[in-house]
Amino acid sequence: MAGQGMGNRQNGWRPTRRLLLGAAVVGGAVLWGGNTVARLMRSPASVKDAGRIPDVDGHTLALKPLDNVPPHNAGLTWLTKGGTVNDASGLSRTPVYGMVEVGSEKDVAEALSFARANGLKVSMAAVRHSMGGHAFDDNALVLDMRKFNAVAVDAAARTMTVQPGATWHDIQNILHPRFAVKAMQSTDIFSVGGSLSVNAHGMDHQAGSVAGSIRSLRVMLADGSVLNCSASENTDLFRHVVGGYGLFGVVLEATLDIVDNAVYRTTREIIKSEEFPRFFEEVLEPNREIGLFYGHLSTAPGNFLEDMIVYRYGKVAEQPPGDQPPIGEPGAVGVKRLIMNLAKWGGPFQELKWFTEKTLEPRFESCTVTRTAAMGEGEACLVTRNNPMHDSVPYLFNDLVGETDILHEYFVPRAAYNAYVAEVRTILRNQPLPVLNASVRVVHKEDIALNYAPAPAFSLVLYINQPTTDDGNIQMRQLTRALIDATIRHGGRFFLPYQLHYTGTQLLASYPELPFFLARKRSYDPDELFSSTFYRALKALSPNATES
Repeated sequence: MAGQGMGNRQNGWRPTRRLLLGAAVVGGAVLWGGNTVARLMRSPASVKDAGRIPDVDGHTLALKPLDNVPPHNAGLTWLTKGGTVNDASGLSRTPVYGMVEVGSEKDVAEALSFARANGLKVSMAAVRHSMGGHAFDDNALVLDMRKFNAVAVDAAARTMTVQPGATWHDIQNILHPRFAVKAMQSTDIFSVGGSLSVNAHGMDHQAGSVAGSIRSLRVMLADGSVLNCSASENTDLFRHVVGGYGLFGVVLEATLDIVDNAVYRTTREIIKSEEFPRFFEEVLEPNREIGLFYGHLSTAPGNFLEDMIVYRYGKVAEQPPGDQPPIGEPGAVGVKRLIMNLAKWGGPFQELKWFTEKTLEPRFESCTVTRTAAMGEGEACLVTRNNPMHDSVPYLFNDLVGETDILHEYFVPRAAYNAYVAEVRTILRNQPLPVLNASVRVVHKEDIALNYAPAPAFSLVLYINQPTTDDGNIQMRQLTRALIDATIRHGGRFFLPYQLHYTGTQLLASYPELPFFLARKRSYDPDELFSSTFYRALKALSPNATES
């Protein structure tokens, strides 16, 4: 018996060295995979701060520190004294004199008076989503406008009067459920002041840009005086403040049109990119009941910029039912962030992202208006205008170090769209940076001084990932210049709120009115009180700015 027991023990199962090694590899892979997924899904722990792009077309951006730093006025509310600020790119780290919290018109006046008395430059900032030092400058006094954010609604006049620090997200919560914003970006994270400064546009292809929704502005000029301006009053100032990047004065309040929070039936279909101009002309433009639209291009290698998902929102009722719930926040944020970050790893993950957009997103669409309230719309998915415009895109922000995601936008005449997209496709396929998103917008002819759309246009919006290294900056600069050259060849212009990678030749080819714009700036602000890194870049690349 003893011998038999010994035999059983000798013949029992024992893990081999190879099996142990395999188990260790599998366990490590599972652990690595779990940690990697968790990292890709994680929300940002802090704002990215990855240094500073050093120059614009060879002109150094950094300034020397002040020789004599004036003492900080105790009467102002200082958020920082000295220190640095950055923007959404993480690549514009800039040393400033300090940042003052603004909560009233009196705060603005006192800050400007202090700056004038001490020879300081002034910049205005809120959420800082421009990407080229547009909201601050070296050694500048920065006005943080985020607490200057009151909103008053006049239902009878169908307007709202807002202070510049108010965000569209908060405004929508105030307007809902009766009213909605007429014109804003396709996401709601921006401030009103920032949107006015770039003349933003978004999903409403009929309303056009923010400029078309402005009844009037109150603006404090560099000398402390306050003027009203609009399309019919002080029109020259109005045309320079809107789309003027904060260089002509501080917007104290804006009175803007609001519209009904209409009920829309959502539809989506996949077309070829080359079919879009015809689709716009035959379907979108003549149908006044389509209240919102956007086109989303594939970034998957198999059909890169070839297939397009067209999202349409057709009006079925002027107002939602009385029991409309509050506007919902974005869902499945972690999963969306994971898919977006995986797409940075190349082809298969880009295909996965496109598959989810085509196939899975419709199944999880949030239909916020009950079908029974929609007058015979059957099984349609119904939303109010506020719902698709209430996207704060938290899934675009991540906790990944050593990289950042950069926006581009280019405007081309509508007749040039197909040839232009074909050239852009070739450029993007032959460069190393991952293209995460590509979408198409509709813009109208604008009437502002620094004009991105002197004629009706389609815009191409790109979201591109890059390493925050010198090589990454070089790659992004090369790509940006190639895209701008293509845009100019097709009679278009590039949008200015983004990184300062263009040349002087490209800038003046896109914006031949720039010298006159800069001359008018000095006419309204002779001491150049209002400044920014972006403003200094414009001056460096436009040396012949004279009155005309």
